[in-house]
Amino acid sequence: MVRQMGSFDVQQRTKDGMFNATDLLKQWNYDSGQKKELKSFFKLKNTHEFIDELIKEENLNGYDSTHLKVRGKYGGTWMTPILFVKFAMWINPRFEVQVIKFVYDQLIEFRNDAGDNYKELSSSVQKFIDINYPIMAKGLNHIVFGKHKKGIRQEATTAQLTSLNDLQKKLAFAIDMGYIKSFDELLSEMRRLYFLRKN
Repeated sequence: MVRQMGSFDVQQRTKDGMFNATDLLKQWNYDSGQKKELKSFFKLKNTHEFIDELIKEENLNGYDSTHLKVRGKYGGTWMTPILFVKFAMWINPRFEVQVIKFVYDQLIEFRNDAGDNYKELSSSVQKFIDINYPIMAKGLNHIVFGKHKKGIRQEATTAQLTSLNDLQKKLAFAIDMGYIKSFDELLSEMRRLYFLRKN
């Protein structure tokens, strides 16, 4: 998932919530003209003390700092949210308020909810015949985002994910209550909603 933190794009993995520290540092160095290195952050006494306390606080006794940061499949260092906050504030103390708000917002939760609500909608649709799930998914994207492309939900804002959640819940409810009686009727309703939101 790509999220905005001020003028920077920050990558967060939805499977474990970890952030790409390497990518953020590259952007910062390019933008500021500096040459900060990730290893400098981990050499600091303050960082070691912070990690020790974080391990204790998070009940990770018996583990070391490698469980708070990992190497990604294609390179780069990924950090747990709390360590990432510390790291981002090391890059630039002016990030402090921005970073804290950014990490603790509900975007990941909204995205997970959107996935759960899609499963509920899919479950409701199962009673129909001639179901085309890819067409349904594309239709949802067109209604909410105004377009469809691979991975579009990974770039969604909180408002867009809220809209997607509401839409999926309402459509599932309409099917379960018998207001929508076939897959063709579902597609017709989705087209109607698309044109309503477009105009």
